[in-house]
Amino acid sequence: MCGIAGIIAFNNNGRLRLGKIDQATECLSKRGPDSKGIYKDDDVALGHRRLSIIDTSEAGNQPMTDASGRYQIVFNGEFFNYREHIQYVTENGFQLKSTSDTEVLLYLYIIDRKRCVEKVNGFFSFAIYDRLEKTVFIARDRMGIKPLLYYKNDDVLFFASELKSIMEMGIPRTLDRTSLFSYLQLNYIPGTSSIFEGVKKLEPGTSLSIHLPTATVTEDKYYQLHHPSQKDDATEAIHSMSYERQMAQLRELLSAAVKRRMIADVPLGSFLSGGIDSSIISALASEYTPHLKTFSIGFADEPHYDETEFANLVAKKIGSDHTVFKLTNDDLFHNVFDTLDYIDEPFADSSALNVFILSKETRKHVTVALSGDGADELFGGYNKHEAELKVRAGGIAIQALKLISPLISHLPQSRSGKFTDLIRKANRMAAGLNLSPADRYWQWAGYANEKKVGALFTMESFQEYKNRKSELLSGIQNDNDISDVLYTDLKMVLVNDMLMKVDLMSMANSLEVRVPFLDYTVVDFATRLPIHTKIDKSGRKKILKDAFRNELPAEIYKREKKGFEVPLLKWFKKEMYALIHDDLLSEQTIRDQGLFNYEEIQKLKRQLFSSNPADSPARIWGLIVFQYWYKRWQITN
Repeated sequence: MCGIAGIIAFNNNGRLRLGKIDQATECLSKRGPDSKGIYKDDDVALGHRRLSIIDTSEAGNQPMTDASGRYQIVFNGEFFNYREHIQYVTENGFQLKSTSDTEVLLYLYIIDRKRCVEKVNGFFSFAIYDRLEKTVFIARDRMGIKPLLYYKNDDVLFFASELKSIMEMGIPRTLDRTSLFSYLQLNYIPGTSSIFEGVKKLEPGTSLSIHLPTATVTEDKYYQLHHPSQKDDATEAIHSMSYERQMAQLRELLSAAVKRRMIADVPLGSFLSGGIDSSIISALASEYTPHLKTFSIGFADEPHYDETEFANLVAKKIGSDHTVFKLTNDDLFHNVFDTLDYIDEPFADSSALNVFILSKETRKHVTVALSGDGADELFGGYNKHEAELKVRAGGIAIQALKLISPLISHLPQSRSGKFTDLIRKANRMAAGLNLSPADRYWQWAGYANEKKVGALFTMESFQEYKNRKSELLSGIQNDNDISDVLYTDLKMVLVNDMLMKVDLMSMANSLEVRVPFLDYTVVDFATRLPIHTKIDKSGRKKILKDAFRNELPAEIYKREKKGFEVPLLKWFKKEMYALIHDDLLSEQTIRDQGLFNYEEIQKLKRQLFSSNPADSPARIWGLIVFQYWYKRWQITN
């Protein structure tokens, strides 16, 4: 796990930028605290910050060159099955000088060129420079677990693991208003766009081939996520299996995925929240190592959300060495600004704070941690999945909700109370009943509809927003099978929210997090399973729960699924009150900035402190994160 950066010059103007590689690489130091490497020639500069995981010796440092000196590689991530290809590399005449996965990948590229990515099971972004042919090959992993951003103009192409590195290279910091509009709905930026015009995120499962002499960039898609409408031999084979055989196959694939991710030359552990997903991963990992170290956080001030009881039960059953980090609300608040300082693009999923603290505390014990991310998107684990199933099925309950929706829209809504949160959820569900499946998905994915965001932010290019939204929702279809919703979650929410959160917050603490559920063999199998094996009237994540029922304590199957809510409303009324009213969202700041309609922000602030806050805390948090980012990175309109 590392951080990479690169500058590719197409002419003399571009060559003047090559010297910026040093600082662009240095600002990735938390991604790779163990070593720093720079490569430069007349046309290309590559930078690497290393977090040593496999072959921790100097022989594994990067940028790494082949024996001839023709090729240079910078690699972020892990190539878990690299040992399977060592014989192939040596049979092709290459002698390895290290035991690192990076060197195997470099020689696979030399042998197979861009098809090398098809042999890699792992998570990664990497770049390989061919000095003789004057080409650069860049690729990102299939599921988008590791980030890769790039910027191109007539003179130069920049790429890096983080936006802050590209900013150091000297890009114009021009806000992408369409991205900002989407952010104000979702609290993150979806798709391949970024907060800046011209800066793109390389799509998962995609590569770039760059030819320096002609300044051409060719994009290739080497992996496609299976869409439920696609019928192929693999789908038919899986559908023909008995449920028992499907469960057995899932166990085999996931167990193999965990085993692959146990490879490390540094201490390794596992996150264990007490939920189904992390419990399964931890249970499987415990089969491959004695005294597995597991970690969870508990919430001393919020007993309703504290799940350490269940984590302890799982740890006892699997025999892990379990550590619980008990946090107070003060502990959470004291980490808020460290979290915000690391974010280099507006990102307002408040649970990032929990991941930041968990990563910080876990890093004191291990360098690598396994996690259960991806299971909810693959197997239908979210409230919205159950709600979508009910809406498409129809029935008396849905008709009744339509009738009473005008009434419940006027009732108090808040996440801070059990009854008011129930009303809030019912109102959100009611708001989507008369929408198309695609529009309903978008409505439930965010915190505000387009009308509310439009009132807050005057948008110049509404057509571009509609184009991007349409592309993001292109997988949603209008039928009774909600597999299309899970597919869209994998493409949009998982990549741009969940995986972004884990990567940013773990890398801020120099911790590598591995996600076995997103091994492509597991994904290819799970996306082809019939939807009724995942979710139906009886519950969510059916096959996943059934497949591992014997390995886990019965108690965790009886518990209610809970997502911890960061106490934003409490902070807004106390610790952050001055930040909201006198600084980031003050009238003078907003009017001087010229981006937002202050009258609408004032309405939001009044709602925030009313008896009916609804989702205003999440919307205010999104504004605070943006304003803090805007000020922190000295953005100008």
